Amino acid sequence: MPASFIDTNVLVYLASDDAAKADRSQALVAEGGIVSVQVLNELANVARRKMRLSWDETLEFVGPLRELFEVRPLSADTHAAGLELGRRFGLSVYDAMILASALEARCDVLWSEDLQHGLRIGSLRVLNPFRPIEEGGTGSSGTRGGPDR
Repeated sequence: MPASFIDTNVLVYLASDDAAKADRSQALVAEGGIVSVQVLNELANVARRKMRLSWDETLEFVGPLRELFEVRPLSADTHAAGLELGRRFGLSVYDAMILASALEARCDVLWSEDLQHGLRIGSLRVLNPFRPIEEGGTGSSGTRGGPDR
């Protein structure tokens, strides 16, 4: 069964003062899905560097997400696929690795604020969960079809 992959920038909003984005992020987390180790690493980095959380606070913030999501490793094959995606689509290395992980996990949706909304690569579609419905957003993660790292 297809699943959703959650990008780091969506999870950062769990701790946002922007109530609408925090609520939307919480709703996606409640639905579950897939993240990669890279996503967890990037989130920990943002927690420490930008949010200025202590190590203990960072562990409390990131740790539970490992239980809520299926966590995918970043393998040498994923890395090679990511580099090819980066070259082909002109993406940053980090964004390309996120896409490669989502494709490898056979996800049908990648929730991301950073990548182009509506981008399709194979059966994977990138959707911005914060895009208003009137601008072509989905409004709900059930309908198929940010902060820097």
